[in-house]
Amino acid sequence: MTDLPETNLVMLTLVKPEGQLEVYFERRPMPEPQAHEVLVKVLTTPINPSDLGLLFGGADMSTARAGTRDGLPLITADIPPPGMRAMGGRIGDALAIGNEGCGVVVKAGDSPEAQALVGKTVALLGGEMYAEYRCLPVQMTMPLPDGTDPVDGASCFVNPLTSLAFTETMRMEGHSALVHTAAASNLGQMLVKICAKDGIPLVNIVRSDAQVEILKGIGAQNIVNSSADDFQDRLVDAIVETGATLGFDAIGGGKLAGQILAAMEVAAVKRMTTYSRYGSDTYKQVYIYGALDLGPTVLNRSFGLTWGLGGFLLTPFMQKAGWDVVGRMRARVVDELTTTFKSHYSHEISLTDALNLDTAHAYNAKRTGEKYLIRPHG
Repeated sequence: MTDLPETNLVMLTLVKPEGQLEVYFERRPMPEPQAHEVLVKVLTTPINPSDLGLLFGGADMSTARAGTRDGLPLITADIPPPGMRAMGGRIGDALAIGNEGCGVVVKAGDSPEAQALVGKTVALLGGEMYAEYRCLPVQMTMPLPDGTDPVDGASCFVNPLTSLAFTETMRMEGHSALVHTAAASNLGQMLVKICAKDGIPLVNIVRSDAQVEILKGIGAQNIVNSSADDFQDRLVDAIVETGATLGFDAIGGGKLAGQILAAMEVAAVKRMTTYSRYGSDTYKQVYIYGALDLGPTVLNRSFGLTWGLGGFLLTPFMQKAGWDVVGRMRARVVDELTTTFKSHYSHEISLTDALNLDTAHAYNAKRTGEKYLIRPHG
C-alpha cells in the first residue's frame, strides 16, 4: 500500500534506575515486513491482567502523576524497593506492551504464506500490540472469517486458549473435573461454556453475590462464594459432588490455593475405606496462573502429602502440548468465536486515552465485569 504513514505510534514502559516507572509514547519508523512477515494495522487490542503486569509492574500507582512528552500523554510513578528488586532485569529497557489484538494485514513479505494474508482480518499474538501497526511472523497470526468484527477478534488468544489449556491439562494429567477461581471473569465465563459443552464438572469460585448471579445467568452450576461464612463447607460439598482434583487459581496470593487443596483432601478422605495417618493417596494439584492478590501464597498444610502447587503459563503449555493440540485449540476458537469465546468490553478507548491517568487507574483496578478495549485508530 502506498498510503501508509512513515512512523508508527508505540506505547512503551520503562523502569529507570533511580526507582521510577515511565509509560509513554514514541513514534518509530514504520516497520518493513521480511519474507515471512506481515504488517498489520491494529484495530483492537484488549487490556488483560497479564498486560498490566508489564505495563505498571511493581510501581506504586498511588504515586502516579500525569505529564506529557512530545505532546503525548505520559504517566510517571515511583517504584518501592521490592518492586525494583522484582524488575531488576528490565531496568533501562523500554518495553512495548500488549499481548494480543486484531487487525487487517496491509503489507506482506514476498513469501506465498505472507502474501495470502494481504487484506485479511487476523488475530495477533506476540506482544507489542499497543501500537498503531505491528509487524510479525505469519505463524503469530490467525486468519479470521471474512466479515469478522475486530472487536470479536481482539481477544482470540490469551483467554480462549488459556481456558482450553485448562481442560487439555486436565485430560493430559488424568483428572476428570476442575476448580476455577475468579470464575466470573471473561476467561471464567468461557471456561463455564467449554465445560458445559464438553461435559466436564466444574467448581466456580467467586467472591460476591453479584458474581454468583453473573454465572447463574450463563447456566453455571457448583458456584461457591469465597466471602460467605460457610465457604469452606460449601467448597467441600462442591468438590465431593464433582470429584475435582485439579484447580486453576487466578488469585495467587492469600489462602485460597491452600483452601482448595484442603477441600480436595476432605473430599478424598470421605471416599477412603481405610484410615491413613498420611492422608489420602489421591493426587491433588492446583496451578496458579494469575496474581490478582500480590501478597504471599499461604498454605496451611492440612491436605496430606499427595499434592502439588505450581505455576501455569500459556506459552510453555503450548510448547509442551505440541502443534497438533494447539492447532485443534485454535480451530475451535475460530469456530466458536462469537459464542463460547466471545469477550465483553465495558469500555472502549483510544491508544492515547490509555495513558489518561484517571482511565489508567480505572482499568488497573481489575474490577470484575470491567474490561477495556483499545482502538489504536480511534
